[in-house]
Amino acid sequence: MSSMKDKVKGNVNEAIGKVKESIGKATNNSNLEGEGLSQKVKGQAQQVKGDVKDAIKRGIDNA
Repeated sequence: MSSMKDKVKGNVNEAIGKVKESIGKATNNSNLEGEGLSQKVKGQAQQVKGDVKDAIKRGIDNA
């Protein structure tokens, strides 16, 4: 998967996670809140993965 796809999927997961977390808090649903937090963290990790791929590619291109 390309770095751009990782970043896009990360942004989507982070956004959906934030929504789920907010709804969970508003409805006092700790399961939904936890699921949202987990998805948000997954999205952040996907974005980092994309950044690492970019850095590796830049390093290879500059070698």
